[in-house]
Amino acid sequence: MTEQKGTTLEQTIYSQELNEEVTLLIYLPSTYSPLHKYSLLIAQDGKDYFMLGKITRAVEDLLGRKKIDRTIIVGIPYKDVNDRYEKYHPSGKKHAAYLRFLANELVPYLDKEFPTYQMGLGRALIGDSLGGTVSLLAGLTYPHTFGKIAMQSPYMNETIMEKVKHFAHPHLLQLYHSIGTEETAVKTTDGKVRDFVTPNRQAHQLFKQKGFTYKYEEFNGDHTWTYWQPDLPKALENILVI
Repeated sequence: MTEQKGTTLEQTIYSQELNEEVTLLIYLPSTYSPLHKYSLLIAQDGKDYFMLGKITRAVEDLLGRKKIDRTIIVGIPYKDVNDRYEKYHPSGKKHAAYLRFLANELVPYLDKEFPTYQMGLGRALIGDSLGGTVSLLAGLTYPHTFGKIAMQSPYMNETIMEKVKHFAHPHLLQLYHSIGTEETAVKTTDGKVRDFVTPNRQAHQLFKQKGFTYKYEEFNGDHTWTYWQPDLPKALENILVI
């Protein structure tokens, strides 16, 4: 069977919140037509999801099998590991501004440029590691803007867990959450080695207790794309369901 391919556009928008140009990788699926409405899938670590995650191939396959809704993918690449930390980590200097950029600048731009549903349940965020963390925090901060979140091996700490505990509207968010059973010694950006399994299992219990619409997966593997890539179709099918 011939692999269907859509169109990848590279666009740049200026962010007042971040005071910088932000590059976007925008994928219009092979069946794209401006006559239809589309869900938005916004990927942190955008270049990684396109290259290592093969996200366009996964979306085309799921679309072809009618497993997901019509979807436009928007990848946001990071400049370097420091830029990624400052925007994605809850303690990062640009973190709050990055959340505002996602909700107040990126979404209006995409809604203007493309035929989107223009509602929270029509917009999904996805990310791996800290990218999953910032996706969750964006959903908790702007639940009416982003209604679906996929976290692959997210970084979890007490600050994040407290935000989940105090979130008053779990009915507004649909979550997909996965972690590898071998993620017990993950080297993070700050050079420290951390256990990701224990806090993610604690988060799993908390998400269930809070009553989110929620799917949890544990895979046999570590904190790498070797395992995130095969997990990706499950995540997409869960959050982009028709």
